Amino acid sequence: MTAPPTLQETRPTSRPTPAGRPLVGAVAAEWTKLWSVRSTWWTLVAALVTMAATAAQLAIYAVNANTDDDPTVDPGVLPVGDVVAGSLELTQFVVLALGLFAITSEFATGTIRTTLRCTPSRGRVLAAKALVVGAVTFGVGLLLGGVGAAVARPVLGEWGRAPLGGTVADIVACAGYLALVSVLALGLAAALRGPVLTLTVLLALLYIVPLSLQEPDITVLTRIADAFPGVAGGHFLAGDTEPYPAAVGLLLLAGWAAAALACGRWALARRDA
Repeated sequence: MTAPPTLQETRPTSRPTPAGRPLVGAVAAEWTKLWSVRSTWWTLVAALVTMAATAAQLAIYAVNANTDDDPTVDPGVLPVGDVVAGSLELTQFVVLALGLFAITSEFATGTIRTTLRCTPSRGRVLAAKALVVGAVTFGVGLLLGGVGAAVARPVLGEWGRAPLGGTVADIVACAGYLALVSVLALGLAAALRGPVLTLTVLLALLYIVPLSLQEPDITVLTRIADAFPGVAGGHFLAGDTEPYPAAVGLLLLAGWAAAALACGRWALARRDA
């Protein structure tokens, strides 16, 4: 005959999980997955090399333009932040791989099934991936901006200036741009699943379609192009006041990222993994 359980033995062995803990666990899992693969580290190395090379090249172009015999193309003394922002046009496509492959690699290998078994809520999975990708690419953007500024400043010499406050603000803006564009890539990748198709759509949204709309120099088409993410991000990085303030460009880019995540969430909820 067994003794009745004591009060201590009948108490729950664990406390109820707080509402936020499932997302915290999903974020921790996505963080571990991102840093446990070699492709992440190779992507960072490639991004650093691309940023350094592009910043040096643009700085050399600026110096040559100021010292040649054609005064009509002299850019004058440039803020280092302008060179860093210009270098993102190429470097961003290396960094976007972090957002793109964060989910397309799981679809390709089938590990997305394991991910969804561990975290059944598909919205939570995508939110965790977005938080990790956004945070990592923002940090990477800060690093890349610092490297670009460090390379460009000595190359520019007398044709460059790097006020501390302005340069830091430009670097932070570049990091924010990279974070939002990477989340945009993640959302599109969740909806489209294939890396090639996702990259093609990204190129179309960031460059091909806006340039096609701007080429005829028709006001209505140009205004439509200004609403696309790449152009909006460019106005934000340049600190433009026309056709809208820089803050509006940031909001437009954030809106595109949010819309892409919504499409990815919709696709994840309606398709088999």
